[in-house]
Amino acid sequence: MEAFEGVVKRVVNALNGAKVEYLLTGALAASHYGLPRTTADVDIVVKVSAEDLQSHLLPALRMAGIKVEEERIKVALKSGYRIVTLEDSRSPFTVDIIFSRRIIKKKPGSILGLPTFYQTPEDLILAKLRMVKATVPKDRSLKDMDDIKTILRFSEVDVESIKKEAQKNATLPILEKIISEIAKLSKQQI
Repeated sequence: MEAFEGVVKRVVNALNGAKVEYLLTGALAASHYGLPRTTADVDIVVKVSAEDLQSHLLPALRMAGIKVEEERIKVALKSGYRIVTLEDSRSPFTVDIIFSRRIIKKKPGSILGLPTFYQTPEDLILAKLRMVKATVPKDRSLKDMDDIKTILRFSEVDVESIKKEAQKNATLPILEKIISEIAKLSKQQI
């Protein structure tokens, strides 16, 4: 059975070679901007046309050893969520693909020595705020809350732009609570 790092390398290599617009999000991006943490999946956002899906993305995923289930992908594309989870053929890990309709804001970076792209820290925080808001019971959102805290503490982010968007998404109270907790923690450490 292959380790998680092998899955990440195979997927990133395949996507880089496929000429597909993509970025890493989720725990891998949160680890890049904050503190490393464990995960059992590779979260990817892609923007592809129907033609690119068939000619570039799906062949790349197959080449990477991901079990491509085209019917599940079609259902995901028609749903409001536009997310599909696919299994890896060589390990117990999975790949979550989020299909985006918009141009993707991304930052170049690297993972395991490979060039890649990450979701911007601002967009990652906003996505995690929406997850915290939607998650029931609330204790299941602790990882997302911790990710937001570490990104705010260890990365340069445009907090004012995050606040403006959080206001639109009705997640500003959650963000303000997190910022308050970080400020209290900083005072305790002095």
